[in-house]
Amino acid sequence: MMDASTFVLSGDFGYVILVMIFSIFMIFWMGFQVGAARKKYEVPYPTMYSNDDRFNCVQRAHQNTLEGYPMYLLLQVLSGLYCPKLAALSGVIWCVGRIFYAKGYYTGDPNKRLHGSFAYVGLLIMLVLSIIFALNLLKITNL
Repeated sequence: MMDASTFVLSGDFGYVILVMIFSIFMIFWMGFQVGAARKKYEVPYPTMYSNDDRFNCVQRAHQNTLEGYPMYLLLQVLSGLYCPKLAALSGVIWCVGRIFYAKGYYTGDPNKRLHGSFAYVGLLIMLVLSIIFALNLLKITNL
């Protein structure tokens, strides 16, 4: 049985949209880094990885971010519908964490990618907000 609900999108959701646009620029920046590394380390297209791990670190930072990007986008939207300002802040934390992750990886020392581990704090906050949003819609809780 369907229950009619009315949902009003908060004007604060604009913050969420801006953070998602910022994330697109972050993805572009990482892609440009891969292109520059291809030239620097002489890795032609369509080769994904080379024998030079310095290139592989740049490539992997971008690829790993792309692997998690759909999850980020989904959680950013869902959490933003519930609590847009906190969701936007969490999205910024995730994006900045991914930049630190990439910059650490670009050094050629894969362990330095862990400098961006704090990105998971942003992702976890968005996950919790999304769960609360779902529970509220289901009228299981009213947080």
